Amino acid sequence: MNAILVKQALEQVPNANVLVNLVSQRVRQLNSGGGGANRPLVADVGALSVTDIALREIIEGKMGFEMPEIIKLTRPTGRNRKRPQHWTKT
Repeated sequence: MNAILVKQALEQVPNANVLVNLVSQRVRQLNSGGGGANRPLVADVGALSVTDIALREIIEGKMGFEMPEIIKLTRPTGRNRKRPQHWTKT
């Protein structure tokens, strides 16, 4: 894996864990063969490894990702909360 390509790809995908997941998924696709989505999306792959091809695809914007929206969770309050049947108000 080329360190320069990794640094350039991290400019496109700021989270290293997301980058690793993107690259590993794309490497699996490229290695599975069969054509279609399994062909490199960049020209001049020459002697590049499959990992470097996946990194170049990310750098050139051929492959992207979308981060899900972060939703703030709230803890339920005591009001309007259902109580179990064995709890009775006396």
